[in-house]
Amino acid sequence: MSAVVLQVGQCGNQLGLEWCKLLNKKSNRYKKRCPFSSRTGELAAVCVDSEPKVLRRMHEFVKKNKMHPSNIIDGKGGLGSNWAYGYHGGQGEVENSLLQRTMEAVRREAERRDYYGGTVLLHSLSGGTGSGLGSRLCEEIRDEFAVGHILTVSVVPHHSGESPLQHYNTLLSLASLHRSADGMLLFNNDHVLSCTGSQHSSAAGRGAVSCGLPQGTLSAMNAHIISCTAGLLLPVQSLSTDSGQSLGIEPWELIRSVCPIPTAKLLHTTQVSASETSHWDSLVSGVLQNLPHLSPAGKPYSSRAVLAVARGNQDNSFIASNVLQKLRQGHRCVKWNPFPVDHWTDPRNETGISLFSRLLTVCSNHSSVTKLLHHVVQRSRDMLAARAYLHWYERYGVETDDFHQALSSLSALIEEYDSQ
Repeated sequence: MSAVVLQVGQCGNQLGLEWCKLLNKKSNRYKKRCPFSSRTGELAAVCVDSEPKVLRRMHEFVKKNKMHPSNIIDGKGGLGSNWAYGYHGGQGEVENSLLQRTMEAVRREAERRDYYGGTVLLHSLSGGTGSGLGSRLCEEIRDEFAVGHILTVSVVPHHSGESPLQHYNTLLSLASLHRSADGMLLFNNDHVLSCTGSQHSSAAGRGAVSCGLPQGTLSAMNAHIISCTAGLLLPVQSLSTDSGQSLGIEPWELIRSVCPIPTAKLLHTTQVSASETSHWDSLVSGVLQNLPHLSPAGKPYSSRAVLAVARGNQDNSFIASNVLQKLRQGHRCVKWNPFPVDHWTDPRNETGISLFSRLLTVCSNHSSVTKLLHHVVQRSRDMLAARAYLHWYERYGVETDDFHQALSSLSALIEEYDSQ
């Protein structure tokens, strides 16, 4: 089963570049069993942006015959960091629009797969292309490939300061994506920056446990997000056949594991790594240390479901260390889910420098997402009350009622998470 990676906007293509570099470093044997590339090693990726500048480095993969040239799609100008412009397009854009060209590329890439399982979208929630066009593409893909899955890797903007329209864009994106996607891996820029800007170490045999990269730069932030994504989505032995052949079902099994009901699918990811001599219990402690535990009001957060992916489990010690019970207690898993913690293992760590280092990536359907939702809803309501920037959206077909519907959707989502 194969997946098509769709990179949309500046952020999505910066992440996609890191992703493609990671896959391109793998051996030909690995590429042949990876769901994100063909048997000949071509990357199953479609790259789109409203400006050509960000896509220039992706042409390197075309020159090396690692990507079809028709899979790189650019426009003639930006979308003004405006969700409405990205979603609806400008005046007179018909058959040659970014939307139509991208959908045609996705169709061709899906037809090249042995079996198309779904799409993984890399994008940001704040910019015009990543948020607006990304949302529209998800809806179109859902209509075109009704039985295919959609998993998004969605970057949440900083709490403030990126763009005056970021709260509107995030509001409209979240509401749209929650209708069309099956699961959303959210990476908050503020949290990613804190992870990449510091190292948390603890005694772990002869090795140290690290939750991130040493520098809080944009490059390090992108690398951290892709490391987390790879930790979850690259093939693992526990989901392979007896002969070692990957089935390519990791993205879709992740959705099944951590999204037990379709009304709540916003996902939190944490990752720690250590040397091969470290104990898994220490890595679990690092994961839980970086997990939000209390809301601003002092209410404990909880999880509907948790997936732990342990790479570098060469001695099969992951389960023997009783880490699953620790993860269940640390995430305060809901009582109504009888099997809230799933786990996958692989003896090698294909994402790291050393194939024998240990990497633990944990994805949880965690109620701490309500902090983000509350912030987006409150800021958007304040801006709507002042009618701030509304004319920028109205000129592209988004009315006040559309904002209120999005607010209603996110408010219902907050109630859903609060009720668990």
